Amino acid sequence: MTVGQDAMSSSPLSIPELSIGGRIAILATAFFGWMFAGTIMVIVPLAGRAAVISMGITDEGQVGNWFAWYICAFLLGAAVGGWLFGALGDRIGRAKAMGVSILWYALFTGAMVWVQSPTQFLLLRFVACMGVGGMWPNGVALASESWSNVSRPLLAGLIGTSANLGFVLLGILSSENWLSANLAAMLDVDLAIRVDNWQWVMIVGALPAPLGLLALTVLPESPRWLARRGVATKNKPGQRRFEVFRPPLLRLTLIGIVLGTVPMLGNWGGANWLIPWADQVGGEGDAYLKSQTQTVRSTGAALGSLLGGWLASVFGRRLTYFFISLFSLASSAYLFWFLTPADPGFLWWVFILGFFGTVYFGWLPLYLPELFPTHVRSTGSGVTFNFGRIFTAMGVLGVGEIMRQFGGDYARVGQVTSLVYLAGMIIICFAPDTSQRQLDDT
Repeated sequence: MTVGQDAMSSSPLSIPELSIGGRIAILATAFFGWMFAGTIMVIVPLAGRAAVISMGITDEGQVGNWFAWYICAFLLGAAVGGWLFGALGDRIGRAKAMGVSILWYALFTGAMVWVQSPTQFLLLRFVACMGVGGMWPNGVALASESWSNVSRPLLAGLIGTSANLGFVLLGILSSENWLSANLAAMLDVDLAIRVDNWQWVMIVGALPAPLGLLALTVLPESPRWLARRGVATKNKPGQRRFEVFRPPLLRLTLIGIVLGTVPMLGNWGGANWLIPWADQVGGEGDAYLKSQTQTVRSTGAALGSLLGGWLASVFGRRLTYFFISLFSLASSAYLFWFLTPADPGFLWWVFILGFFGTVYFGWLPLYLPELFPTHVRSTGSGVTFNFGRIFTAMGVLGVGEIMRQFGGDYARVGQVTSLVYLAGMIIICFAPDTSQRQLDDT
């Protein structure tokens, strides 16, 4: 059955019913699992520079180089984890694989408290982010298969925005505000991220471990996956990891990878440099500017991600992707060409770029599962969303070299990397439009 067929009306599978409580539990676990994954993602932008300097690296060019490598460790680790844990979800179930993924990223992030060198930080970052990569495809597949097609645009937006709420959470904790001040006083801790005080962020990253245990042991399984498991298939489980790389799914996989790469490269290769840029400009005189930048950007991102699925359902998958690419290009160009972190309007435009640049992440949870049938949906979603990180990692390393050539000029780096959104405007014209299609149960 191809992606163009409506399998819901013709599928021979008998799909078991989930209680409303079970569906809510699935949505809540996927939401919070991806929200806490968001805190893991933003650890390096917030604490990476301070961590490197605390380990004896003081040259700004070398600091920027390690920063680029740490972003690459996240991207590559998530790419590997998206494939491996996605395939695990197709084999043992979405809920169990999601539980393993949450435990994985929580425990290995917690272990980063004890790192003593930039290299140790790099290796543990890579391993921890494998769990982040596995969380997304299993959470998205589980939520998509457990709720009706009418609900999926809203669910896609909720899951898309949850990671950005994690960004906001960590940004607020590390900023100068009444909440962080009261929490710090109550716990008798210092929540400012500095060269001598960055390890606490890793402890926050370890907090969702109990959620992983709950997902692994008591969370209901996807009814579509359970129904499909009872149907004999010609492919053995080990072969399914590679089915998405063979015709007829290969074309859809490649398109999905490219569509996922554009926003990742735009955010991780471009907009992510806003935070160390603010840190550099703020310096000791405004030590909280980087946290404010992170919080404002993530607030805009949370709103943009929330609306992504709804916009795609109203205006169509392809048209929505085209215009968010256009608006992301325009806002990032203005920010990097005409402003600096010292300007009064800087944070407003950070919010705008955060909004437009992350509508994608409410769009992708809706669109990518629609490309694949049930028996490889978790694998396909994981590969298409996370393999774009490999190309993004290459781009980030290239950006690191560009930064050295530009003498640590973050603005010029952003001017170059924002051009990736042009590619998104072109590529989406060749992607299949799934606006009127439902999930394929084959």
